[in-house]
Amino acid sequence: MIEYGKEINITFTEEQLQQFYQYMQLLIEWNEKINLTAIVEPKEIILKHFIDSLTILKYINKEQTLIDIGTGAGFPGIPIKIMRQDIEITLLDSLNKRINFLEEVIQQLNLKKIHAVHARIEEYGKNRKYRESYDIATSRAVANLTTLSEYMLPMVKVGGISICMKGSEIEEEFLKSQKAIDILGGNIQKVDTFTLPKSDNKRNVIIVEKKKSTPSKFPRKPGTPSKEPLYN
Repeated sequence: MIEYGKEINITFTEEQLQQFYQYMQLLIEWNEKINLTAIVEPKEIILKHFIDSLTILKYINKEQTLIDIGTGAGFPGIPIKIMRQDIEITLLDSLNKRINFLEEVIQQLNLKKIHAVHARIEEYGKNRKYRESYDIATSRAVANLTTLSEYMLPMVKVGGISICMKGSEIEEEFLKSQKAIDILGGNIQKVDTFTLPKSDNKRNVIIVEKKKSTPSKFPRKPGTPSKEPLYN
């Protein structure tokens, strides 16, 4: 963890390392009961879950609010919270079993200003209390970029950003997403392409700035954004 951290200019306190270790133990233990991750080797968990999640830390400013959409086992939200106590984080997932796991992690690691919410983003994104209320929306490989933008951009306030964490092959979906991103009120600010430390695992992070309010009809009803992407 320390070695990988140096490669991305991150240093850990002893307390943070202990929290990551505890998180890993809980992940491995719970994964025997419910399907949380296909990655179960400790070294792989550290690189492909923990370090990968922390590659977006540099885009997050002090005391911002962040929603992690389709968080699954808590990535990237929980690693970010371990490193940044100042950020208010919402972990959103549609599967209640995962929410139970996340609540256990939050309690065991004694994390503050972080909440696990059981909801579908298509419904949560219609709630006026939460819609366009976050500085940042992020998600890690949940869907193609067009569908993902329909999930994320309605949650972000004007002037905020969405951070899309993707794998190596994004050229086609990147081109297809641009019309949808424009319709949803966003503008692609930058794409960072890099390789995870001491590996050949390529990653792309797409930063989309929210330039104007998202039309109220988005996100569409559950299932529609994935079945009928906006580029169709």
